Amino acid sequence: MDRDRQATLMQAVAQRGDRAAFATLYDHFAPRLKAYMMRLGAAEDVAEELAQESLISAWRRAATFDPVQASVATWLFTIARNKRIDRLRREKRPEIDPNDPALMPDDVPAPDSGVDQAQTEARLRRAMNSLPADQTHLLQLAFFGDLSHRAIAERENLPLGTVKSRIRLALARLRAQLDGEGNDG
Repeated sequence: MDRDRQATLMQAVAQRGDRAAFATLYDHFAPRLKAYMMRLGAAEDVAEELAQESLISAWRRAATFDPVQASVATWLFTIARNKRIDRLRREKRPEIDPNDPALMPDDVPAPDSGVDQAQTEARLRRAMNSLPADQTHLLQLAFFGDLSHRAIAERENLPLGTVKSRIRLALARLRAQLDGEGNDG
């Protein structure tokens, strides 16, 4: 089929929605587009699907075809190439599953959980304030400063055993006070 015949058929499709003209173009170009897709590395079923998608797109966009700009063949092969590129992009960046647990928002905490947390923090502050200053300081270095017992001993110029005993004693006092307070409330 020569270029002029192809252009005439495409204009018939664009102007009148001529199904017979489109069928003639389809019969001529479908196997060529499929072969082109396979040469570009697409599997046979994917190549066939891309050829069909390209021709469907050509049917829908027939009115945009301009024989001055390009031949029907060039126009169709460009559509096919773009369809293939779109497919490759989708495969590299799969569509997002809105039900993916990683994309779900965190559960909204119950209204009373904020109150519970505030009460727990207040109890802990009271317990920390009841400790001797040297024990509080070592606990803060260990837990909030994220320092090892050895690093605290070097920093504070204290024996390692002293640091360990003061922290252990502070934790025991905190535990006892929090347990006692929990039973009272």
